[in-house]
Amino acid sequence: MRGAYTTGVLTWLLEHGITFDNHYGISTGAIYLCSFLLKNKEYLYEMSTNHIADKKTIGLLPLLREGQIVGYNYLFDYVIPDVLKMDMAQLKENCRKEPAKVGLYDLSIDKTIYVPITEMDDHFQMLKGSVTLPVIGHKVTVDGKEYLDGGITDMIPIEEAVRDQNDKLLIITTKPADYVRKPANWFLTTVMRLAYPGHKQIYEDYKVRHIHYNEQISLIKKEVEDKKAVWLLPSQTVKVSRLRGDKEDLKKLFKIGYDDAEARKEEIFALMER
Repeated sequence: MRGAYTTGVLTWLLEHGITFDNHYGISTGAIYLCSFLLKNKEYLYEMSTNHIADKKTIGLLPLLREGQIVGYNYLFDYVIPDVLKMDMAQLKENCRKEPAKVGLYDLSIDKTIYVPITEMDDHFQMLKGSVTLPVIGHKVTVDGKEYLDGGITDMIPIEEAVRDQNDKLLIITTKPADYVRKPANWFLTTVMRLAYPGHKQIYEDYKVRHIHYNEQISLIKKEVEDKKAVWLLPSQTVKVSRLRGDKEDLKKLFKIGYDDAEARKEEIFALMER
């Protein structure tokens, strides 16, 4: 749900005609990256403020209907193709001109991989896998391989962007500046071990997730210090968590994202001109 901040920033970027040579999305950011690449502000706003907060998306109803707390099937098999009418063919065509990658945790190798959007399936199933939280959602199978949210290891896709030798970066994250990720508690790590027998690495990755996150934040700070990056993160706090937030709070968070981008537009324009 915190992705409403991201969509506010992306909407501002669309309105100002700002484009990039490469794009990277992880977890819910992958959905909004696709909306951005389709140049569609309606997708960004409706998904992040209305559909995400719908009772069919999170809570008891999807648990009864799909056997999972988040209605991933409802979102990716109905809302995205039939309500929003997102066009995968058009998305792939756009990504041939503006390359983009999405991170997924590939259970066949127990590792986070980055897949170009041009190589994703035509029915949004790999995209579904890229946002499916472990334990909370079912593994997503595409062409015999099983996928989960790449945020198991890479909560921010900064390392992939640096590996690809991008020399200027605009980074959007959704945690406040003073946030410090703590180690996962024993209950969560135990559930991870039980939920994925035969996949010891996912359990090991989850145990050190906070270390990966802090390393990614340190890398972002270094890029900013070296004047290679602009980092946008919420300037105000709204009571929205990963799985909790009403539509009004999400709209507030969207507006904060938009306003933060506007407030720092000179930095963004300067980065584009370097």
